[in-house]
Amino acid sequence: MHADEVVTDVSLVRRLLTGQFPQWAGLPIELVDSAGTVNAVYRLGEDMAVRLPRIEGGAKDVEKEQRWLPRLAPLLPVAIPVPIGRGRPAEGYPWPWSVYSWLDGGNPALGRIADPGVLAKDLAAFIAALHRIDPTDGPPAYRDEPLVTRDAATRDAIAKLRGIVDTDLATAVWEAALLAPEWPGPAVWVHADLSPGNVLLSGGRLTAVIDFGCVGIGEPAVDLIAAWSLLTADARNVFRATLGVDDATWARGRGWALSIALIELSYYRITNPVMAATARHVIQEVLTDHGGRGR
Repeated sequence: MHADEVVTDVSLVRRLLTGQFPQWAGLPIELVDSAGTVNAVYRLGEDMAVRLPRIEGGAKDVEKEQRWLPRLAPLLPVAIPVPIGRGRPAEGYPWPWSVYSWLDGGNPALGRIADPGVLAKDLAAFIAALHRIDPTDGPPAYRDEPLVTRDAATRDAIAKLRGIVDTDLATAVWEAALLAPEWPGPAVWVHADLSPGNVLLSGGRLTAVIDFGCVGIGEPAVDLIAAWSLLTADARNVFRATLGVDDATWARGRGWALSIALIELSYYRITNPVMAATARHVIQEVLTDHGGRGR
């Protein structure tokens, strides 16, 4: 997926464990089938996972996750990954890596969620709890910039997708989002990547949120992307009402969802079919939603 990606495999994981965590080296190791673009994940035994960054940018997240996830976990209403080991570069692998607790559950299937309204309330409860956590000394989120600073990259993605999406409508929706006033309040903790691959459900309920590589301090609208990546139009209304989102924040959230999806589709259209399908879904939801439902 990336020109600078490091290739990993089960043999490498076992060698790393043998050298640094020999107590776990004899456990079964299996590559997790994931559309993740930054980390390769291997299940270790029944209740652990090894997470190896694929690219240097992901390696920079290891220290942040090791430091902050244990502090955030007790303050959230659903489970999040808890690091239980920090690995060092070795065996030709160039970066730090992590061992985490394993979290059970399945990713939601787009368009096939049993009760989207219940999921909307669960997601709102998670986001509200995260945003309430004291942001003092927290790191900047991966997506902490004002929406306008994404203008050039978003328009470039729109140009690359001409003939693939409705680029005229996408441009109009994007320009409408840019007109929304900026967030006037203090920065808060945000997950910043609430996509289908990063939430786990069991029995139709949200049980865990994973992949905190983007986590940090930013403005709350970026977490509203869940409304278009995970929810139906009716459930979006439940989600918005539960969180009490104002018009300007909702407009920025819609802009974030569109910008991220356009850039991801233009980048991963060939190399990651699952990511591309999710991006197409989000774009369609945003374009359908604009000017009508969910406002």
